[in-house]
Amino acid sequence: MERITVTFEAGGAGRGRLTWGQQQVFQAMREMGSSMSMGGVVPVEDGRTVADFAGELRFFMTRYPSMRTLLRFAPDGTTTQEVFASGEAYLEVHTAGTDPPAAAALAAEVFAAWKSRTFDYTTEWPIRMAVVRSGAGGPVTHVLVEVCHIATDATGLATMIRELPGHHELGAAPATGPLEVAAQQCTETRQTANAMRHWESQLRTIPPQRFPDGYREPQAPRFRQLVWTSAALHAASERLAALLSIDTAPVLLAAYAVAFTRVVGAAPFATQVIVGNRFRPGLADVVSPFSQNGLVVLDPRDITAEEAVLRARRSSLSASKYAYYDPATRQTLIDRVAKDRGEPIDLQVFYNERRLALRAPQSAPDGPAILALRPQTTCLRESPLPYFNEKLMLNIDDVPGTIQITTEVDTAYLRVESVHRLLEEMEHFTVTAALNPAAPALPVP
Repeated sequence: MERITVTFEAGGAGRGRLTWGQQQVFQAMREMGSSMSMGGVVPVEDGRTVADFAGELRFFMTRYPSMRTLLRFAPDGTTTQEVFASGEAYLEVHTAGTDPPAAAALAAEVFAAWKSRTFDYTTEWPIRMAVVRSGAGGPVTHVLVEVCHIATDATGLATMIRELPGHHELGAAPATGPLEVAAQQCTETRQTANAMRHWESQLRTIPPQRFPDGYREPQAPRFRQLVWTSAALHAASERLAALLSIDTAPVLLAAYAVAFTRVVGAAPFATQVIVGNRFRPGLADVVSPFSQNGLVVLDPRDITAEEAVLRARRSSLSASKYAYYDPATRQTLIDRVAKDRGEPIDLQVFYNERRLALRAPQSAPDGPAILALRPQTTCLRESPLPYFNEKLMLNIDDVPGTIQITTEVDTAYLRVESVHRLLEEMEHFTVTAALNPAAPALPVP
């Protein structure tokens, strides 16, 4: 393996606090013992050379301040960041055999080794980049990129990929970085205060515990991931969304609320939702993490399926509006309300809508077509998780033509069989509602 030194000059050096989004993601990284990195291996078929990829790495380091940022840890536990104006990065060059399978295997091996090793946040730039070539001095066959989550999120990574083709023009113009965002957030005390009023109104009314049965003996392995897919849920959500002239996101959120209430028996339903915050002025293309948690509360009892969806939509909009805040202030609020109520408040149920493009359906399948899809519903795989820092999390994956849900669960609170039932109940609710929106959201006892 060779290392090509890539020097960069950019300006904009400085130190400062983490942004709100960085604070949230770094807390999760610490809890999970993971850099929660993004990236992958991409075949190279356009003749780009090692020198070309060195130029691309220089562009990333020059254009995006978050790529030339290191963390600093004070003795009192405070975490800050330092952005560098210049420095050196390294492009790894790996040489494989001359047959294509050898190059692909080596690329996968290198990337797997990267993923198994957390970034050194104080000394290692938050981007790793390498190429694999076929034979000594041969053509580049693969490029590998891994980016630490403290530096960006999926949308920021998409910005980097989108701007890459024009890097010769953009390379000398550094983009907005985390220091500027953090400085602006220090002035947004009113935003945090408004958000905390909303959070407090919810925290004082929801049941403190999400799982009434509490902790039980976990299954082995304790933490599980299930990947489940349902074309019927997709078709039914499209039909119901079309009937209500909305997109499908609140349909699935309502289905989650109803299914959780049916399976767990806790009401009203409360979940933290992951909010991107990119809709806020000036944040659309900044390469930095911006997701924070919003709080959705929904009571699906004694209402119709249609009303459950509409309430899910309203609650989701409020959650998004109040998901931009100083995380330390929110934690202080949670602790204070828990003390007032005399017990901890469990907020470890999550929902993450990961689909990038949501729209109001233009047409929708009819009832027989939806019902005909139900036999296709299946659990694609179930696997252990080495660690999970919540109790339940549903992720709606961006897979065309179906609803794919990746569920992560702590079986001390919800057993695997109950997770299967929860997903089935989501489908049942949505199919029933698509055929009759006036049906009760929950079955009459």
